[in-house]
Amino acid sequence: MSRTLVAMAMPFLDPDQALLDARFPLPLDAPFTGTMARAAGLHSVELTSLVRRGLVRRLIGNVYVVAQVPDSMELRLAGLRLVVPERAVVTDRTAGWLHGATMVLAPGDHLILPRVSAFHRGRGLRLRNELVSSGQRMMPDEHVMEIGGIRVTTPLRTACDLGRLLRRDSAFAALDAMLRLGAFDQEELLEAIACFKGYRGVRQLRWMAPLSDPRAESPPESILRLRWLDCVRLPRPLPQRPVRAPHWVPGGTYWIDLGVDELRFGVEYDGKDFHGVDRTDHDVRRRRWITEEEGWTLCVVRKENLFGRRADVDDILHAGVVEARRRLGRPGAFI
Repeated sequence: MSRTLVAMAMPFLDPDQALLDARFPLPLDAPFTGTMARAAGLHSVELTSLVRRGLVRRLIGNVYVVAQVPDSMELRLAGLRLVVPERAVVTDRTAGWLHGATMVLAPGDHLILPRVSAFHRGRGLRLRNELVSSGQRMMPDEHVMEIGGIRVTTPLRTACDLGRLLRRDSAFAALDAMLRLGAFDQEELLEAIACFKGYRGVRQLRWMAPLSDPRAESPPESILRLRWLDCVRLPRPLPQRPVRAPHWVPGGTYWIDLGVDELRFGVEYDGKDFHGVDRTDHDVRRRRWITEEEGWTLCVVRKENLFGRRADVDDILHAGVVEARRRLGRPGAFI
């Protein structure tokens, strides 16, 4: 679309500045819903175009905000107030997001946030709202807290629900992310499981909770560790292993995503969200130092190795352990 057509279709947009101004028919400092946008005369096609251009961003569900508004707890609460009924309790991924654990979202979900998850605590009550994934869920008072006028499950209850109810990969990553908040520790998580005896998904939670770790720094890193743990004959990895770095590196330490210290074997996940083009040279230099100067064996895993029908991360891990043993002069079967 030419600048002239943009100006005609969206008179509140200056094509040269690419910013929304006071002529925009919706708040420039507060969230709004798609319904509010239509009522203000903003066609859904125009709203979609603004999102695509990066001038408006989706906050959650069908709630939007002008892109220049910085993320904050106050902004998140304001967005939730638009779609969550007064007596409902925000749960699951939405609760984790509200508590600050944005990594509870599944791979790719940070691009399009899921619908708000909010439940009534009584029987026979269900929210009728296209913006809300809802139902009824029994929970004691101690599992609910209030943040800025919004009822939400506590971080610990949220973690247990995510560990029970999400699919395996997402559940494991969510437990890591919730632990990383520091609102509870692993011992408290393990003790809380007793409250969910007989609940759906509690077996998955029982298995995953002892293996969760707050040191994981991204969902793919968590899922990579899960794949590694599935290879039961391999030595268990630890997240974020420190390795001595050159003196000019701040802190004098490099970090490996996952590693086995006794084998000096590490694995890293390379994804475009976490290892973009601008980091390629840095990663090459860092990995060269770790392998050549510190004697580690490193493997790199990418999205295609971890997900899908052609995933071959198991083969990469087994081959890496074999190579690490060979380099240390300790060859031999381990499977």
